Amino acid sequence: MTSYLAIRISHSLPAILLLLGIIAHLIIVWRAKSKDAQQLAAKLQRTRNISLPVFALLLLSLPVSGWWLTSLAGFPLGQTWLLASILLLPVLFVVLWLIYRSLGQWLQATVSEPAQDPGKAPLLALIWTLLLLLVLLAISALMGAKPV
Repeated sequence: MTSYLAIRISHSLPAILLLLGIIAHLIIVWRAKSKDAQQLAAKLQRTRNISLPVFALLLLSLPVSGWWLTSLAGFPLGQTWLLASILLLPVLFVVLWLIYRSLGQWLQATVSEPAQDPGKAPLLALIWTLLLLLVLLAISALMGAKPV
């Protein structure tokens, strides 16, 4: 296996893991929403403290492997598809932080008073997660649209 192929795999794998992981967590948390408060709190806590930092590390690996991949392929860094995908990365981190915050509010409402309505936190977490998926898909589409 050449180093270019290995870097392509190491660049594609985090993007695929991110997409699948976020979809899986969206389903898991949304299904736990209809169960008891303790189970929901455990899922929210695990997602907030373990999964989101892992997702952030996967996101951090994308620019490094992407830069390495483009420099090995000889692509100039000023191409529009590359600049657009790089500009979307900070948006991903902002949306990830907003998800973290919404899950924290939802967890606090669930732990403090389980009978209390969590307010808009579940809806906001859903909206931010869908926005995160949309931006990830846009970055993946830009990466797929690059010249061969």
